[in-house]
Amino acid sequence: MKRVLQLVFIVSTLGLTWLGMMIVHELGHVIGAWMSGGNVEKVVLHPLSFSQTVLSHNPHPLFVVWSGPAFGVLIPFVLLVVMHFAKAPGTNLVRFFAGFCLIANGAYLGLGVFDAVGDAGDMIELGASPWMLWLFGIVTLPTGFWLWHGLGPRFGLDAAGNRATLRSAGVVTALLVAVVILEIMFSPT
Repeated sequence: MKRVLQLVFIVSTLGLTWLGMMIVHELGHVIGAWMSGGNVEKVVLHPLSFSQTVLSHNPHPLFVVWSGPAFGVLIPFVLLVVMHFAKAPGTNLVRFFAGFCLIANGAYLGLGVFDAVGDAGDMIELGASPWMLWLFGIVTLPTGFWLWHGLGPRFGLDAAGNRATLRSAGVVTALLVAVVILEIMFSPT
């Protein structure tokens, strides 16, 4: 039973982290659009698709496209710092999430230069230099891995046999289910 709880906890954590990363990334684009006078037409967040923010008016497209990855790493990192100093429960889960956001956004831009897809492609097309995207990746990737360092035992991945609890597996699974339901309910068609 303990192995099943551990598996449920890990799978739910990965699913929640993936969806959460896309949410804060798109929130970054929305914040960038609002800050620069753009109008958000719709935000596509669905568990079975890649996220996307569509603007009807975008006077500063390069700023908006950079805002996705920038706020997509900054928001989780600030949340982690606040939770750490508040000694709040769930800090290790948020630490994993912040690390994932740093790694995912860094790889997305740093490697996206080669295929010129997604935000990286838009940035290059709008005049950003590839070295800027690589620099973003060079800073965020190691920082993300640094945040992940030592988290294995806290997720039940250690030789001592520490395992996820029914409470931790239940909370993370409930959060994942809630996010999936909300994304399906509010996803534009």
